[in-house]
Amino acid sequence: MPSPFTWGVVLVFLALFIQGVMATNLTLERLLRGGVNLVHFIGRAFPPDLADLDVLAWSMYETLNIAIVGVTIGVILSVPFALLAARNTSPAPWVRSITRLIIATMRTIPDLIWALIFVVAVGLGPIAGVLAIVMDTIGFAARFFSERIEEVHPGPSEALSATGAGRLSVIGGAILPETLASMTATSLYSVEKALRSAVTLGLARISHRV
Repeated sequence: MPSPFTWGVVLVFLALFIQGVMATNLTLERLLRGGVNLVHFIGRAFPPDLADLDVLAWSMYETLNIAIVGVTIGVILSVPFALLAARNTSPAPWVRSITRLIIATMRTIPDLIWALIFVVAVGLGPIAGVLAIVMDTIGFAARFFSERIEEVHPGPSEALSATGAGRLSVIGGAILPETLASMTATSLYSVEKALRSAVTLGLARISHRV
């Protein structure tokens, strides 16, 4: 039998859902009309115009460059952020708190907003997209890196510390090797995420050409 608290949560959720449907004016008639418009839009998109295929091909290649450069730099910079944010590698609690706040801020700001910020800072062009992906990747990867670092078994680290190894030696000899597989998986997912972001951030590239 669900508790009164559970029923309260369910009722609040239902109330918010119904209010949201009403606020967004989500009706069957609008959905059907939108479906018809979508069919018309897709119909007008075929056959595609290949007159500017060379420009599109170069833009796709440039998009790939933006994603690869941005995610590579972002993943590399995520490692020190993760070490400062992890409980077992951070030099002090206040350093950990500040670093986690910075990472959370990077995650909160959408990549398109980062791109607009860097367009103002460095001007139009691919570099704004690269910097936006760097910030977005740090916010994404550093969090998962730090969580994996905190899950590392303390045995190897304690063994190295007992031999007189310093903090950096413990991190390089025990912590990072154990987290390498997880970090690699997260980095590969970051590449996929960066490719999607780079397509959205192509606005900066197009504006630069114009």
